[in-house]
Amino acid sequence: MDKLIYVAMSGAREAMRAQTTTSHNLANISTTGFRALRNVLDSAPIPGEGLPTRVNTVRQPDLWNTSQGQTQATGRDLDVSVQGEGWLVVQDANGKDAYTRNGNLRINANGILETAFGQPVIGNGGPVSIPPYEKMFIGADGQISIVPQGQTAESLVQVDRLQLVNPPPAQLMRSGAGLFSLRDGSSADPDPAVRIASGQLESSNVNPAAALAEMIEMSRHYEMQVRAMNTADEIDAASARLIRMNG
Repeated sequence: MDKLIYVAMSGAREAMRAQTTTSHNLANISTTGFRALRNVLDSAPIPGEGLPTRVNTVRQPDLWNTSQGQTQATGRDLDVSVQGEGWLVVQDANGKDAYTRNGNLRINANGILETAFGQPVIGNGGPVSIPPYEKMFIGADGQISIVPQGQTAESLVQVDRLQLVNPPPAQLMRSGAGLFSLRDGSSADPDPAVRIASGQLESSNVNPAAALAEMIEMSRHYEMQVRAMNTADEIDAASARLIRMNG
C-alpha cells in the first residue's frame, strides 16, 4: 500500500502547488503586461534498488504563456506597449538588466524614467533621464523626443532611446517583481526590429475563464488523490484485520 499512498501523496502535493500558481495568475488579471504561469504535470520514476515501482508526480518549473495580451488605448504619452515579440529593459533591485512588458511608465522626482513599480528604464547609456518638458514623444523605435520646458514645438530635442530586446523565450526565466532575466545571468543585445506603440498598454494574457476552470480541475484532482490515500489506508486496515483473524 505504501506505493499507492506515495503516488497519491505526490499527486495531491502538486495539485496544491498548481492551485497556488493559478491563484497567482487570477490575482494578476489586471497587471499590465503580465505573463501567465503554466501548470504542466509529468511523471518521474524514482530510481533505486529493486523494481521501478514508484513514480513521483512533478510539475515542470518556470513555464509561462508567451502569447501577447490585448492592447488598450490610454492616450497617455508615457504609456507604451511592445508590438509583437520583444521586451523593455529595466534595472532590477540588484542593478542588473531585467525585462518587462509593462509599459506603464512615469518620471520620478529625480527625472528618471521608471516603471509603475519603480524600476528604472534603460536607454542607450543606462537609466533614461528626462529633463523638464512641455511635450514628450516616444517613437516606434523607442526614440524619446521632447519639447523642452518653455520652448515651442519647433524646438524638438532627442533625449534618449529605449533599449528594446528580443531574446528567445527559452532563455528567459522569471526573476521576481514581474520581471524576467536571462538564465545565464548575461544581458540581451538590443534588437532594432522590436517596435513599440505609445499611448497604449498591453493587458495581462491571463484568460479568466480558463484559469477558473483550471482551479476547479485542480481541486477535483486533489480530492481524487486524497480519496486514493484514504482507500489505501482502508485496504491496509482490512488486511491487518484478516491477518489477526487467521492468527
